[in-house]
Amino acid sequence: MTPPPDASPEGSSDTPADAPRETSAEGSSGAAPDPPRRVAVTGASGLIGSALVRSLRADGHEVVRLVRRAPSAPDEARWDARARDPEITASALEGCEAVVHLAGAGVGDRRWTESYKREIRESRVLGTTAVARAVAELAKSGSGPRVFLCGSAIGFYGDTGERRVDESAPPGTGFLPEVCVAWEAAAEPAVAAGARTVFLRTGLVVSRRGGAWGRLFPIFRAGAGGRLGDGRQYWSHISLADHVAAMRFLLRETPDALSGPVNLTAPEPVTNREATAAMGRVLGRPTVFAVPGPALRLALGEFATDVLGSQRVVPRRLLEAGFRFAHPGIEDAVRAALESDD
Repeated sequence: MTPPPDASPEGSSDTPADAPRETSAEGSSGAAPDPPRRVAVTGASGLIGSALVRSLRADGHEVVRLVRRAPSAPDEARWDARARDPEITASALEGCEAVVHLAGAGVGDRRWTESYKREIRESRVLGTTAVARAVAELAKSGSGPRVFLCGSAIGFYGDTGERRVDESAPPGTGFLPEVCVAWEAAAEPAVAAGARTVFLRTGLVVSRRGGAWGRLFPIFRAGAGGRLGDGRQYWSHISLADHVAAMRFLLRETPDALSGPVNLTAPEPVTNREATAAMGRVLGRPTVFAVPGPALRLALGEFATDVLGSQRVVPRRLLEAGFRFAHPGIEDAVRAALESDD
């Protein structure tokens, strides 16, 4: 049975994932690389975090990986994800000019029991609160991080059906929109302290190494892939390389640098049926199997509503700021995953 997409920002948890081979993150932005900086990253062992760390280091930036255990490497620092001791997180951020916060429990990792829904919410809200308060605390001395990229998700918009939405759209209704609203609100201390704060509303990241697509690739390779439900629901995707490039673009300090919500999705969302067909074409495999909606609801419970929902989300602010996608189409993104993740 084809697994469901993960509605969370992919790779945002601290679950280890193999980092993809380094690809250029600077080429899509159309700008020269930044001078070397010190950047702190939470969720650095996840799909997106590990790729970002590799990209930053390849260009000479110093990266501090924030971990919730005792540090075991020179580039690691401990942070308090539950905000029990704000000083721990603040000390981890000392000397950093930017923070990228990607940590959080995976939305599609387990069935949505009440306890796991609480974990999904608390891992985001409490973790973001801890980082934002640390940024604000350091700002009092005038030496705090100037840029705070905070993870979020296109789950903010809920089910948009056929309607195209950009960053100006209001939040939807349901569990995931409520989580995203609280998640972004938790960053308020950093915003109030004057840090340029960007909310990374991430779509489905196309990669063989993790996230939803990481579970799809082996099934499609085996010829057992197919649409979910009727396949008419929109999937707003982005290649891993474009996601990293977009974060690098947003980290830059320029007079017109963006703040607030930014959608990290490819310019043209596709339906699940179109994504399924693209996977079949690129992999040269049939896509005749399908997972009926009732079967998904039986297997996934409440989460099936979001799997079968439609999100037609476009990256208006990135495009208006001049960001150029290296893999704008779904076939481009699938081919890039095959080429760069080996």
